[in-house]
Amino acid sequence: MSAIQSSESVSDLFVIGGGINGCGIARDAAGRGLSVTLAEMDDLAQATSSSSTKLFHGGLRYLEYFEFRLVREALIERETLLRAMPHISWPMRFVLPYHPSMRFESDTPTSKLLGTVMPWMKGRRPAWLIRLGLFMYDHLGGRKILPGTRTVDLKNDPAGAPLRPDFETAYEYSDCWVEDSRLVVLNARDAQARGAKIMTQTRVLHAAREGDLWAVEIEDRETGARRTHRAKMLVNAGGPWVGKLLKGAIEVETREGVRLVRGSHIVTKRLYDHDKCYFFQGTDGRIIFAIPYETDFTLIGTTDADHPDPSEPAVCTPEEQDYLCRFASRYFEREVTREDIVWTYSGVRPLYDDGASSATAATRDYTLTVEATGGAPVLNVFGGKITTYRRLAESAMEKIAPFLAMDKGAWTAGVALPGGDFPVDGVEPLIARLMADYPFLDARWARRLVRAYGTEARVILGEARTPEDLGRDFGATLTEAEVAWLVEKEYARSADDVLWRRSKLGLRLTEDQAAALEDWMQRERAARHG
Repeated sequence: MSAIQSSESVSDLFVIGGGINGCGIARDAAGRGLSVTLAEMDDLAQATSSSSTKLFHGGLRYLEYFEFRLVREALIERETLLRAMPHISWPMRFVLPYHPSMRFESDTPTSKLLGTVMPWMKGRRPAWLIRLGLFMYDHLGGRKILPGTRTVDLKNDPAGAPLRPDFETAYEYSDCWVEDSRLVVLNARDAQARGAKIMTQTRVLHAAREGDLWAVEIEDRETGARRTHRAKMLVNAGGPWVGKLLKGAIEVETREGVRLVRGSHIVTKRLYDHDKCYFFQGTDGRIIFAIPYETDFTLIGTTDADHPDPSEPAVCTPEEQDYLCRFASRYFEREVTREDIVWTYSGVRPLYDDGASSATAATRDYTLTVEATGGAPVLNVFGGKITTYRRLAESAMEKIAPFLAMDKGAWTAGVALPGGDFPVDGVEPLIARLMADYPFLDARWARRLVRAYGTEARVILGEARTPEDLGRDFGATLTEAEVAWLVEKEYARSADDVLWRRSKLGLRLTEDQAAALEDWMQRERAARHG
């Protein structure tokens, strides 16, 4: 066992967890002048934050639970975030097919109310109720950029072509797509640029109060080296592991915890030609999305199943795959089968549990608690959704403020993430300029680079005049120059980091190509470290 070394400096904040909440808090705190250290036991966005449905959305279905504050906050955030990251987030239109005969088994407050007041409507969401929900969705958040709702005649609209002919009407509304893993990495990069220390592959073994400080023992998972860092305040942003950290490494007495819910997705061959998303309602009261994905595929999800232990890998079970295929097949004219599936992924969502009652609709929101009894304070982050991560970070700063002096107040609204310093409608001009300056790029390659790196795509390409100038070609336009950027600037250490989180090129590379990339990365890493 390696000897434990002690760090000399004391951080203001020590953040446990490199998901979107941990990195968002680290960025906000560093921008306010606090010294921040963040430790992630695996890769950034390794778990929940890379396994979302990849939407910035208000949560239309949450209106049925009367979650008006949560929906309003999320709706406002959509456009705030869109302005700050137009490379990795963009508007998307959602099509909600409707048929008056559709019935649902649902226990939402809305369905219970309808069943009591109008028993003949039990099991149905009438058209007027859907229109009312969409009207509220259009107006709760002060929408300025995104277009509003419209009614669609599916018999004459391209959105109707892939659907079963009994669906004749739909409602079309706006939400946004986001590259979730890249969002996390860019928040971490911006936090580091503002002074934060970001450590991946670093496990927190134990954290104990030493008077007014936390002593946090960490272990480098690659070398086994151990160190002790000290901080004035601890932030437990462990996502699904937040409860385990409380009862294990941190040892804080609390009744609070999380209920873990597994959400699984399937990626299929492309099921339709247009660029809109579908919002499908199930007979069991649940909903799924079918979304254009990575140009040649369709993303379908998500399920909702209890997941007892965050240490157990989250996988999309055969039963969940069948469920999603059957669900989608109730809408698409062509049956969706397991043979259409090219990839699956699952994530575990932590829903707040106060320890006093069973999880309810209210647990969809995030909860922040501070425990300061017995010495240095710890902030625990329960729940949250990717759309409201920035507001969660601001709320965290409000909780932290009584304990740590800050140089300034809230600052992140509208401040661009790395590569996002261009207008919301500037993607196409950016692609055109990149192709003009680098004639060897085709449209698909240029678009991929801009959608991943924004204005920084030009930095990656540098002085290249031919593809060969970018070094080794690993396949699917992934070059040595790009991989070097991901290693040096974006914390990537393995082929999986590159192919499944920094990008989704794993869908395109062969097993041999992926193995060659892993070999190259490990050789380069060994060479750099002597």
